[in-house]
Amino acid sequence: MKDIILASKSPRRIELFKKLNLAFSCITPDIDETMDLSCGLEKAVANIAFKKADSILKSHPNAIVIGADTIVTLENIILGKPKDKQDAFSMLRQLSAKTHKVMTGVCIMTENRMETFCDVSEVTFYPLTDEEIEKYIATGEPMDKAGAYGIQGQGALLVKHINGDFYSIMGLPIARINQILRTFITG
Repeated sequence: MKDIILASKSPRRIELFKKLNLAFSCITPDIDETMDLSCGLEKAVANIAFKKADSILKSHPNAIVIGADTIVTLENIILGKPKDKQDAFSMLRQLSAKTHKVMTGVCIMTENRMETFCDVSEVTFYPLTDEEIEKYIATGEPMDKAGAYGIQGQGALLVKHINGDFYSIMGLPIARINQILRTFITG
């Protein structure tokens, strides 16, 4: 069987990928993650996943490489990782009582085959008071997360409803990846 490489350093993605019970290694891609938004948000995030996987495949041509990227959008505006606590506060204030989208692009590739997709989920937040936002920011959790929250941690307390794949919101739609990856391994 070919080596499987997850093109990521994300602890959440690594944790989720372990659910597949497959031997794999992780290599952090070194790419320019600037998005070309002219093709639309879904295609743009899938393109970043492709760039991550492709950069690793170039030095590991006999492997199966999986790249992924996740963005949080509110009314088609990307909410990245907050620059500081004030930025995190601003993002969480914007998300309060609203529904936003979480898009995770995935690329699974070998030398002669590639599958790329974007999984889109909707997340609705409860109305948040300034005190609730400040208390959450004090945990430190929002600072390295797109949209300034982690649904798998204390951020779960902010979420009223999700429509989509919980694991995709965490950063890796693992069930869909499993379905596709099986065809790479067996085919």
